Amino acid sequence: MRLLLDTHILLWWLANAPALPSRARDLIADPANDVFVSPMCLWEIAIKVRLGKLTADVAKVRTAALADGFLPLPFTLEHALAVAQLPDYHRDPFDRALVAQAHVEPLHLLTHDGQVAAYGGNVVLV
Repeated sequence: MRLLLDTHILLWWLANAPALPSRARDLIADPANDVFVSPMCLWEIAIKVRLGKLTADVAKVRTAALADGFLPLPFTLEHALAVAQLPDYHRDPFDRALVAQAHVEPLHLLTHDGQVAAYGGNVVLV
C-alpha cells in the first residue's frame, strides 16, 4: 500500500506519541507499505511554529522522516490543479493540498481529521 501522512500523523509518529492510533502505527510500520511525506506538512509545521502554535524544528522533522525511510512527495502543478477541483469540505489549504496529492498519485492519505475524511475515496480515517 502507498501511504501519504497528514501533518498530525507524521508528528505523532516521529514523537512516538500515544495519540497515534494503533491502525496508523501498524500501517506505517508495515515494511510492505511505501510511506510518503509531502512538503506541505513541513510548510504547515513551519507556519504553526512561527505563529507560536507548535514547537518543532522543521529541519529535524525532515531529517527524522527521511531517516525513517519516508519518501518525499513533491507538490506539482497537477496537484495544484487538483486542489481547485475539490469540494469545500475543508478550508485548511494544507489538508486540501494533501487530499489533492493523494487523489492524483494515487495514495492512501492517513488522517485523524474527520473533515478531511469527508473527501472519501482514498482518505483513510485512523
